[in-house]
Amino acid sequence: MTDPMPWIDINLIVMAGISLAAFVMLGIFVLIAMKIMRGNRPKQAKGQLPQEDEARMIQEIYQGLNKMDQRVEALEVLLYDREKERES
Repeated sequence: MTDPMPWIDINLIVMAGISLAAFVMLGIFVLIAMKIMRGNRPKQAKGQLPQEDEARMIQEIYQGLNKMDQRVEALEVLLYDREKERES
């Protein structure tokens, strides 16, 4: 009698199971390592960022807004010049 599912190999299933178990164990290890590293920080209220992170985020937002302002000014100049050409 022929095998009804020749593409399924028991070795493949075993290797997939072992690989899955290894990935799960690796994920658990990473989560535990992250928990240990976070344990050294002082506790803060929920939703509150450390001062350094908050200051860095504000600086990044400010820099991004400055870049956006420069782009808007450049677009305004382009539109103004194009309008001037149409009038001429």
